[in-house]
Amino acid sequence: MHICFLTNEFPKEGFPHGGIGSFVKTISIALVKKGIKVSVVGINYTSENETQNIEGVEIYRLKPNKIKGISWYLNSKAIDAKLREIHKKQRIDIIESSELGLAFLSKIKAVKYIIRLHGGHHFFAESEKREINRWKGFQEKRSFKKADAFIAVSKYVKSHTEKYLSFNNKQVDYISNPIDTDFFKPLESKQEYKNRIVFAGTVCEKKGVRQLIQSFPFVKREFPDATLEIYGRDWSFPDGSSYTDMLKDKEIPQLGELAIDIHFHGLVSYHDIPKVYAEASVCVFPSHMETQGLVAPEAMAMQKVVIFTKYGPGPEAIEDYKTGLLCDPHNPEDIAEKIIWVLSNKEKALKMSFKAREFVLDKYKLENIILQNINVYRNIVFK
Repeated sequence: MHICFLTNEFPKEGFPHGGIGSFVKTISIALVKKGIKVSVVGINYTSENETQNIEGVEIYRLKPNKIKGISWYLNSKAIDAKLREIHKKQRIDIIESSELGLAFLSKIKAVKYIIRLHGGHHFFAESEKREINRWKGFQEKRSFKKADAFIAVSKYVKSHTEKYLSFNNKQVDYISNPIDTDFFKPLESKQEYKNRIVFAGTVCEKKGVRQLIQSFPFVKREFPDATLEIYGRDWSFPDGSSYTDMLKDKEIPQLGELAIDIHFHGLVSYHDIPKVYAEASVCVFPSHMETQGLVAPEAMAMQKVVIFTKYGPGPEAIEDYKTGLLCDPHNPEDIAEKIIWVLSNKEKALKMSFKAREFVLDKYKLENIILQNINVYRNIVFK
């Protein structure tokens, strides 16, 4: 069987990538180890065509077309041509994309097309209470019509996507994103830290970073030695200005002398993420919305107490006060209350952290998730 993933985000040293990139890398390498051929096709970060083989995964990064107004069309045509070239050399059985990815592809008859619901435009427009962008909405509907089957990464993303988009009576399966529990495993920190609060993820509004910063003064009243460590790539507003700079200009100054204990570390490489989690007293991810979220179960796999959003798929990922804590991501006082609980209840938190890893091993373990994916792929190809 030959699976081809469509994404521009497959991790590349020195360049930022999102959760989809991490997911595709993890699943691709695991599928190759099971004897399945895997290709990845996407637009490159740099102005060149590039081919790589990473642990058996063939990665094709295509030179981006930047002609204003039609770059989307030219890039789609380039991806289309590359898919046909790969298919001619070795038949592709399945092409998998996220929500918008199939919109302008011309289908190859022998190939099955899957959309994995990582959270598309309609999904996040609802969660962020904003209007549907006509162009993106059109692309997503067009893409859905071309899919032969769907995989949802959480029950929540499936139910809230189908409020706006039809699955057209096609097969829909539910498979969580996998966590590499051999990579994300309990790890002793080389440095001793006390009351260290860690956030990891894109530094943007929907990840709840602003509310986390606003919660910090409440935590400091109870734990004066607490620090807030923020790791992740910056997000830019439509005018190109930095979200991190906005926080530093508007939110941080309001904290006065407390600001000295908030540290922005910027982008961290995938290989350094376990070290970041290992140094945490508590990991806090107060996202306004997620489809599943990778950072929460990654940190849980490392036997860390995680505070996650109570909205969306949060309750699917954490059983409150048993495998972690759920917070209201819009309420800084509630976020602070949950952080203070963890820092005040060391023994209970330690027991919780053991249960957290057990839960991840049961629900998200890579080996189990890979077998689920292979079974679904075979069912789609051979039915």
